Amino acid sequence: MWFDSWSQIVRVVLVAGATYLSLLVLLRVSGKRTLAKLNAFDLVVTVALGSTLATVLLNSTVAWTEGVAALVALVVLQFLAAGVSAWVPGGHAAITARPTLLLSDGKVDQTALRRTRVAEGELRQAVRGSGQGDLGSVAAVVLETDGSMSVIPRSSAGDMSALRDLRSTIRKG
Repeated sequence: MWFDSWSQIVRVVLVAGATYLSLLVLLRVSGKRTLAKLNAFDLVVTVALGSTLATVLLNSTVAWTEGVAALVALVVLQFLAAGVSAWVPGGHAAITARPTLLLSDGKVDQTALRRTRVAEGELRQAVRGSGQGDLGSVAAVVLETDGSMSVIPRSSAGDMSALRDLRSTIRKG
């Protein structure tokens, strides 16, 4: 089916413009958190926003107001989840994954790699990407809640206070 009617095309164009503007306003009002690097909940909301937008644009049985109501509901749920994460004790741990120490003091934590399903090659790639050529020159590598890896060179480690909330299975000494 290549063409049904001009009225359907006009409807899609008009609804696309109105819904796009509505989504932009919602994202602007909801703040930077909605567009931050994705954790699992953020990813679900992002996919749901895209799916809702596509449904509103292409399904003529869904009214524009219903679509905008769905978009508002998703943004409000994301806002509430961010609030729980920030202000409720234990809320952050319940909504987001905990960061994991993958390398400490130049030693790879094999147990953490297995638990997080990260290959040692990926760890080495992150170290290389940070400009380090030797694992021994790295104080720590952390798998963050959004799936990225933070590499802390020894020269920048300071007192390592940024790592206090992480646990390691690496045996010292």
